[in-house]
Amino acid sequence: MAENMINKMLLVEDNRDVAGIIFDYFESRGVEIDYADNGELGLKLALENDFDVIILDLMMPRMDGLTVCKHLRENGNATPVLMLTALTGQDDTLVGFASGADDYLNKPFELSILDARLNALAKRYRGNVSCTIISIGDLRIDPASHSASRNNTPLVLTPTTFKILLKLARSAPEMVTREALCEFLWPDSEPNNEALRSHIYQLRNQLDRPFPEPMLHTIPKVGFRLEPNQ
Repeated sequence: MAENMINKMLLVEDNRDVAGIIFDYFESRGVEIDYADNGELGLKLALENDFDVIILDLMMPRMDGLTVCKHLRENGNATPVLMLTALTGQDDTLVGFASGADDYLNKPFELSILDARLNALAKRYRGNVSCTIISIGDLRIDPASHSASRNNTPLVLTPTTFKILLKLARSAPEMVTREALCEFLWPDSEPNNEALRSHIYQLRNQLDRPFPEPMLHTIPKVGFRLEPNQ
């Protein structure tokens, strides 16, 4: 059983049977759970309250999970999101990551696996990291608040994209290999280059796209590095 890092979670799931099973399991571990059976209510609760993690079903009435997740990130909400889905296609998973999800779990699933993944997300999000501000060119990273800005413009980052940025910043100007990033992000899972590619795409959209000079550079087939703009 995973070490419990979760005090309060939001469950957004329209299947009452699945929701009941999750409720019973996590309430027995002392976790406070808020619940929504549709996407609109789930988004409202997520924006108005603080949670350690959010469990978000992909297919829901009123607003699907991808749209909920996208709105959360656009509103600057960086709470870790684990998305549940009955779909098994790789494209569906990548679309979920591109919408801002931090992890995915296919139905049916083992509760112990769900527990372990949620606790890993919560632990990474809290982060036992140094509070020293990191500066690279016009990029500023505050590990304590899990926030970053470039040229005084806040970057809207998910917990996973923030973790990638922090790893690259602490290694700069040296390169970090794809394998090292996968191991850093998912130490207990098989390397997932497709998921990494999706998270890098999200990071680049925030870090580079709005600015004239890129900072995130790809070393083809090898890895990535941060280089300050001149």
